[in-house]
Amino acid sequence: MNFSLVYLASRLLYRIKEFLRHWYIGSFLVISHQVFNILEKLDRRLALRITLRNFLRPLYQDYSVLGYILGFFFRSWRIIIASVIYLAIIAVALAVYIFWALIPIYIIGSARLS
Repeated sequence: MNFSLVYLASRLLYRIKEFLRHWYIGSFLVISHQVFNILEKLDRRLALRITLRNFLRPLYQDYSVLGYILGFFFRSWRIIIASVIYLAIIAVALAVYIFWALIPIYIIGSARLS
């Protein structure tokens, strides 16, 4: 009988550990993978990386003073807009993960109060 209690206790601890690993680490990996996919798709449209790489180059290879000035302003706005969109997506994903991470804590807390 003593061995069966030890076995049951070890299986209970193992299942709790596996649940926590699956719930927190697994869900973090899934959410982060989805966010990176969304950001990669947006980067094809917003081209933040390319805009940063060509920031100090003139717009449309117009090497006049006006080309440099317009390129600086247009690219600056494009960088600002893309950064705000990226930060908003990351903030939403972070809020979703925090909500997801707090679900078990809420359930355990509400079960204790009942």
